[in-house]
Amino acid sequence: MTGIERESMEYDVVIVGAGPAGLSAAIRLKQLDADLSVVVLEKGSEVGAHILSGAVLDPCGLDALLPDWRSMGAPITVPVTEDNFYVLGEGGRFRVPNWPMPPLMSNHGNYIVSMGNVCRWMAGVAEELGVEVFPGMAASELVYGEDGAVKGVVAGEFGKNPDGSIGEGYEPGMNLLGKYVLLGEGVRGSLSKQVMAKFDLSKGKCPQKFGLGMKEIWEVDPAKHKPGTVTHTMGWPLGSNAGGGSFIYHIDNNQVLVGFVVHLNYENPYLYPYMEFQRFKHHPMVAGLLEGGKRVAYGARAISEGGWQSIPKVVFPGGALLGCSAGLVNVPRIKGNHNAMLSGKAAAEAAHAAIAAGRQGDELTAYEADLRSGPVAKDLKKVRNVKPLWSRYGLTASLALGGLDMWFASIFGGTLFGTLRHGKSDAAATGEAAKFKPIDYPRPDGKLSFDRLTNLAFSGTNHEESQPCHLKLRDPSIPIAVNLPKYAEPAQWYCPAGVYEVLTDEAGNPRFQINFQNCVHCKTCDIKDPSQNIDWTTPQGGDGPNYPNM
Repeated sequence: MTGIERESMEYDVVIVGAGPAGLSAAIRLKQLDADLSVVVLEKGSEVGAHILSGAVLDPCGLDALLPDWRSMGAPITVPVTEDNFYVLGEGGRFRVPNWPMPPLMSNHGNYIVSMGNVCRWMAGVAEELGVEVFPGMAASELVYGEDGAVKGVVAGEFGKNPDGSIGEGYEPGMNLLGKYVLLGEGVRGSLSKQVMAKFDLSKGKCPQKFGLGMKEIWEVDPAKHKPGTVTHTMGWPLGSNAGGGSFIYHIDNNQVLVGFVVHLNYENPYLYPYMEFQRFKHHPMVAGLLEGGKRVAYGARAISEGGWQSIPKVVFPGGALLGCSAGLVNVPRIKGNHNAMLSGKAAAEAAHAAIAAGRQGDELTAYEADLRSGPVAKDLKKVRNVKPLWSRYGLTASLALGGLDMWFASIFGGTLFGTLRHGKSDAAATGEAAKFKPIDYPRPDGKLSFDRLTNLAFSGTNHEESQPCHLKLRDPSIPIAVNLPKYAEPAQWYCPAGVYEVLTDEAGNPRFQINFQNCVHCKTCDIKDPSQNIDWTTPQGGDGPNYPNM
């Protein structure tokens, strides 16, 4: 919106996102120079409110950033004690022994954590060092200098009417300007998406690939609780319909973290990822654990899965991409938090050196070099073929070939297959509805499985309804005119929060409805819509889920 006058505040470094990447960058900047002015903007109502991760944490990133974290009161207290991997059938299971797996797949020395609580703790460390952390402040726009470089963001804009016009209590927000702007928004961040397009950062790279991760926290019978136990599964119920799998992590306080990931390159538009998750919990192995317990939280988020081949250029004039904004998840290990921390640390070191040399607004080439040759590169290069092998050949072949390739990389440094490329984007992978049959999913029983809206109540999600819808349709006619006849409008199935519906009016005509109040900010619609017609943007600061300890 043009013509709005805003006050400005200037900092040395502006960081968007109080996740592990952004907070690591902030902490490292202050470690290097206590006099640097650093601000972290977080769109959630508090730090951690929008953090959702498995999570088994490899502490290597934290070891590099805060070597004394063990004595600093970090909420990282449940070491992994048991590591299990199963391939499931509908009624049975086969345990894959640990011994043939490459060493990088071992969880020895890792910890089961709530990343929301880890980020809350990290924010406290950052504030003690003098970092300004502002929760409830959504960064809604980029600010560019006359030379075209990014020089800041607009944050804290409130009070627009649903049509986008200025409301009675409108607050224009502020321009927060920095010598460098670091974007740690997480997967498919709206500002990151803009700078990637503006500066063509993905040129020559494979398209980014994604998964949808859904998670519930359960309180279980203490007799069934085994703190430190890590279980991963593949196979049923997805079968040949989609790639993906589950995780079951026993954390403290008789709680179990139960999650399910569906790779978003699936073809069948009738696939209902949320109901695949609900069906999974009825497997005898899982049901036996959960029966008698209660679900206490639910949430969902997209996961970057492209790995090494899909990492864009991570620097642009005036800033850099951190963590999941750059796509640094190690897919077979199902871990990205350690790389997020390492990327934040590296970007901070590059920004500090540039500022010390009197620079600003240029490209932090030292950060790009570190990411391409340092510990993040070493972690991701070894596993770079697992995802494309899975996409091409399915579960069984990818287990064998991917495992062999990871072993070879662990021993010799290179890979057997070079660098395999990903194919089309996840949106383009969606098949036409005429080639598939709808899938008949069992009704949730209300004990182990739940409908979307019932589960949504356990995410703490809330949006002020008088604001503009933050889910923007490039062409409002496409959902009914194109997506419905061609793809059965898959938004009504792939969204894990029931945001999108196809309703029928009194005359029998279909219409597309967006219940943006339900949105858990997973970004799946921005990724999977086959027409690429949906742009996820930030709602007012503080809106969205309010995860207690995801």
